Amino acid sequence: MLESIHSPADLRKLKRGDLPRLASDVRQCVLDNVSQTGGHLSSNLGTVELTVALHYVFNTPEDRIVWDVGHQTYPHKILTGRRERMPTLRQLGGLSGFPRRDESEYDTFGTAHSSTSISAALGMAVAARQKGESRHAIAVIGDGAMTAGMAFEAMNNAGIEDCKLLVILNDNDMSISPPVGALNRYLAQLMSGRFYSTAKSMGKNVLKSAPPLFELAKRFEQHAKGMVVPATMFEQFGFNYIGPIDGHDLDSLIPTLENIKHLQGPQFLHVITKKGQGYRLAEEDPVNYHGPGKFDPKVGLVPASKPAKPSFMHIFGQWLCDMAAADKRLVGITPAMREGSGMVEFHKRFPDRYYDVGIAEQHAITFAAGLACEGLKPVVAIYSTFLQRGYDQLIHDVALQNLPVVFALDRAGLVGADGATHAGAYDIAYLRCIPNMSVACPSDERECRLLLSTAYAQNHPVAVRYPRGAGVGIEPGQGLETVALGKAEIKREGKRLCILAFGTLLYPALQVAEKLNATVVNMRWAKPLDSEVILKMAATHECMVTLEDACVMAGAGSAVCEVMQSANILKSVLNLGLPDEFVEHGDPAKLMALQGLDAAGIEKSIQARWPDLG
Repeated sequence: MLESIHSPADLRKLKRGDLPRLASDVRQCVLDNVSQTGGHLSSNLGTVELTVALHYVFNTPEDRIVWDVGHQTYPHKILTGRRERMPTLRQLGGLSGFPRRDESEYDTFGTAHSSTSISAALGMAVAARQKGESRHAIAVIGDGAMTAGMAFEAMNNAGIEDCKLLVILNDNDMSISPPVGALNRYLAQLMSGRFYSTAKSMGKNVLKSAPPLFELAKRFEQHAKGMVVPATMFEQFGFNYIGPIDGHDLDSLIPTLENIKHLQGPQFLHVITKKGQGYRLAEEDPVNYHGPGKFDPKVGLVPASKPAKPSFMHIFGQWLCDMAAADKRLVGITPAMREGSGMVEFHKRFPDRYYDVGIAEQHAITFAAGLACEGLKPVVAIYSTFLQRGYDQLIHDVALQNLPVVFALDRAGLVGADGATHAGAYDIAYLRCIPNMSVACPSDERECRLLLSTAYAQNHPVAVRYPRGAGVGIEPGQGLETVALGKAEIKREGKRLCILAFGTLLYPALQVAEKLNATVVNMRWAKPLDSEVILKMAATHECMVTLEDACVMAGAGSAVCEVMQSANILKSVLNLGLPDEFVEHGDPAKLMALQGLDAAGIEKSIQARWPDLG
């Protein structure tokens, strides 16, 4: 059946009784493809029926669907003409793992970070009203994403707008037992029906002339609904609350959505789904099946053998536990990224000092600032790309008050399959311009631990940036030693050419230096810079190269040029790093090579600038 569906228009030609079979086909298609490519699995298996129902009831793409985060849109991609391209998912030149406006007209808004859907959908709904167009805007948001303030800011705004907005809360942290599910199905269809809506509206208008009776009726309505649904909070925002209903029951979803289409004003539909639905192994272990690599669906995930080299994430996690054991002031904070940031062991060993604040990066940073004000030592484990969401708090609440908060920035540089939305390409540029802020760029595993300890020892904010995955395999050690703040180290002495390397690009720089007999400096810090070493290298070498796995514009290389300019030194400098464009998804090594940031690419760029160095 799925092979006959090339667009939602084909889907809408089916009989309703055929939809469960189609949903089964879609679920199998997701499982087959993710097991071959890797990607998000549990969340996508959980949204199959909801996706089928939305495209069946609404006239997409005329009606707009905005998927929050977007890591649950594989069924949506399959049903919107991209089924045959699913084997290219998250690969170089292939389908994105998230919605992309330039990939399909059905991807109405590009997402990958959470809690933006209601704001975007509201904008679309208001635009339709302003343009005199009759179409719906639907935001599909998960219960995790509802922890962010932005979602509630949007709801607060939406509640006063008379537009065709539907917010669907995809709640996958609960389950519905069959009796409750049947009851909720009945209530949901009743409350979304025209009779209920009209009666409710007429009753309010009639009874307003008799205030005691109106208040009594209002209390009765809230009490009756409150016994079975958590309606009050959402209705206080101005939404008509419907649900909760079983998000895997098409006989419940479709009539409810069809009724909602005819209601006026902002609507809020609460659906209950189960992560991993339909694949037993993912149902039982939705966390590990959230974003698996390749696997055999018949066998499931095989316990990974101990990696030959520890990842930077694991090095951070071990350091965090060791430092917490040594200093009772340490507290660890994460915005809903315990596993991704390597904090599982810390949570287990120090539960009273571990804080997961939910998907609320702004709050995480100001919360850390409050802790620091009272003498504690907060360590905020956060992806580089997610720190961008708390930039104002970073400046005003942490840096302006010069508070000793350590930011452990995972996923610095290019991240591979997740693409541009998750790349940590801008942290050096956006951090080095902030007063009181220091930025460390460890080159390997041992240096990561050294610079984390050094950052923790400071009495001001420090960010330590490190990439996803493993380094070169240097033994990290077990101690808590520190190094000098803002001091570089010369790793190789050469002639004529000097390469200043920031972070893990030190190692390809050393390979190039062997061929070109160049001096190599491990800069370690993007701020404060070791101006003494920079000026010494400028005085003793003809050519200078800076290397960073971050944006060239306003980055570490620009900072080196600023130091030289301030000393009135005119020298030929080649800044190498990420270009002024968004780098798409693909294998990280291939992406770095395409940007000319592997050893071969670095050598080629140097020789193109200075041909006589070869």
